[in-house]
Amino acid sequence: MAESGFDEWIAQRYERLWPELFDMALIAETVSFLAGLADTKPVLEFGVGTGRIALPLARAGVEVHGIELSPAMVARLRAQPGGSAVQVTVGDFATATVGEEFRLVYLLRNTITNLTTQAAQVDTFRNAARHLSPGGFFLIENYVPALRLLPPGQTTRVFTATDTHLGYEDYNVSTQIAVSHHWWTVDGAVRRFSSTHRYAWPSELDLMAQLAGMTLRERWGGWHREPFTDHSSSHITVWQKSE
Repeated sequence: MAESGFDEWIAQRYERLWPELFDMALIAETVSFLAGLADTKPVLEFGVGTGRIALPLARAGVEVHGIELSPAMVARLRAQPGGSAVQVTVGDFATATVGEEFRLVYLLRNTITNLTTQAAQVDTFRNAARHLSPGGFFLIENYVPALRLLPPGQTTRVFTATDTHLGYEDYNVSTQIAVSHHWWTVDGAVRRFSSTHRYAWPSELDLMAQLAGMTLRERWGGWHREPFTDHSSSHITVWQKSE
């Protein structure tokens, strides 16, 4: 099983560390998009975390299940109002099974890249297909690798810089691995966190879906269904399992 770097310290401060993820308009658009695909049927979130999306989706009337590797993140989810409404299996979403079928399986905010081998990412697509009913959907939100934004000869890119948070990423093109580094000033102290990711291009994810018996249904540049173009920095992609 893979290891999660999201420990108790991060779980208790997740909203403070990544406040942009908790923008109410963003959450509302995400929930609306997912609820439309669910069509009142149960859904499964890979990497459910502290319930950032699962909890408001459940409040919208959708039955939500989740798979999450970090027990600390699960504990934080369950401690929140409505946390008991989301059924969670603790395990690696590339391999863990729930024993039910769903209309929609979804994986948000670049979490597919937490799996640092291509084989594990392929296993995730196969695991999603295993949980989908015929005709069901698998959705991923993921960033487009920012190699084109790197200065000539450089392999490091700063992706955020605020008074309390510095984030930068080191790319290794030969291994398709990127290491993200975060420096936070929290409660008067400086805290560092690093995580390793295997970045993947949209076309590579399409091939993984094909190997799992799914076909591309739609791809957007954001939750407002903006067109996906060569200037898009991220994408929302939906694949469909064969009937």
